[in-house]
Amino acid sequence: RKNSKLKNKKKIDLVILAGGFGTRIRKYLNGKPKPMIKFDKFDFLDLLIRKICTYDINKVFILAGYKGEKIKKKYHDKKINLVDIECIIEKKPRGTAGCLSQIKKRITDNFIVVNGDTFFDIDYNKVINFNLKNTFSFISLAKNKNYKTNKKLINLSTKNNKITYSKSNFINGGIYKFKKRIFKYIKKYNCSLENDVLPELIRRKKVSGKKFNNFFLDIGTPSNLFYAKRKLISYLKRPAIFLDRDGTINKDLGYTHQIKDLKFCKGVIDGLQKLQKKKFQLFIITNQAGIGKGFFSLKEFYKFQQFMKSALIKKNIFINDIEFCPYHPNATVKKFKKQTSLRKPGNLMIRRILNRWPVNLPRSIMIGDQKSDYLCAKKSNIKFYYTEKDFMKVVSKI
Repeated sequence: RKNSKLKNKKKIDLVILAGGFGTRIRKYLNGKPKPMIKFDKFDFLDLLIRKICTYDINKVFILAGYKGEKIKKKYHDKKINLVDIECIIEKKPRGTAGCLSQIKKRITDNFIVVNGDTFFDIDYNKVINFNLKNTFSFISLAKNKNYKTNKKLINLSTKNNKITYSKSNFINGGIYKFKKRIFKYIKKYNCSLENDVLPELIRRKKVSGKKFNNFFLDIGTPSNLFYAKRKLISYLKRPAIFLDRDGTINKDLGYTHQIKDLKFCKGVIDGLQKLQKKKFQLFIITNQAGIGKGFFSLKEFYKFQQFMKSALIKKNIFINDIEFCPYHPNATVKKFKKQTSLRKPGNLMIRRILNRWPVNLPRSIMIGDQKSDYLCAKKSNIKFYYTEKDFMKVVSKI
């Protein structure tokens, strides 16, 4: 029954608004679209998307505009943490509301919209699960600590979960949830959510909202950008737990790939919850030679892994990312027959994660059940623990 509930759960699409010209910070963009400005070695948009794809999102649409071909080249038709990404470039500027019309017929009945130039570290599950009831839009409110020049959707508050205007210190946090009925109010070819659509709906008491005190920043002005450059990476940089999968997270039944065979090892749920509370990032690093040997397909792997991701999210465990290796020197599927350092004991999977996430490597740890896991950790200069009969015993050592 639990399995059927997970299968039947309606997922939600998410839209990233990435079409702005970035006029105020253009001299810092080096010919890139605003969301792709560099923070150390990371693109801002990449950090945002990977935060989003930690959650149980059906699909991410990136609505790009200025220099949008650079965004499309990097993300279109890609899969990030099991979530499909599609990039659409608008031919003419439509504004933050008008651009949504491009996906009107393709989006889920409820969908989330996120500004591509803000980073708001809230629990997206609180947005995903928010019941819109008799409203059809939701705004996340951020505490305004550094954005005194912001003029759009400021001085907002909540009364009985409805957004109102008041002399408050909360502003629009740039994360929205809408019912499809919102399209009735997007009538102009070029119109703005912040200026044209939402203010009118707030006056009509048709907008729900919730206050969050979480970490928030935007990069839209030079002063905001400089503040973000100082704060964002240091805030995100945390130690990681690199997890082998079969035999560590779930019981290894031999090329495990069917949903009915998913059984978590003893202590895994409690252990991962504890590591989550301690602010570790969680990454799965798994050899999957069964794909290369033809025991199961790439599609079957994704289906199983997505089910595992959803099951863990229901337990408030969020896997930040996954790397897997389908290759094997003795593979029967020709395109997967090769020797590669992606396969443990090689550590290319870990190195790929480090290129995508700010990780405090000296404080990071790997947990696995094979010598190949140990050697992978050793090559990465991180501490290693073998799994035990109860995963919580490992966590207690950490």
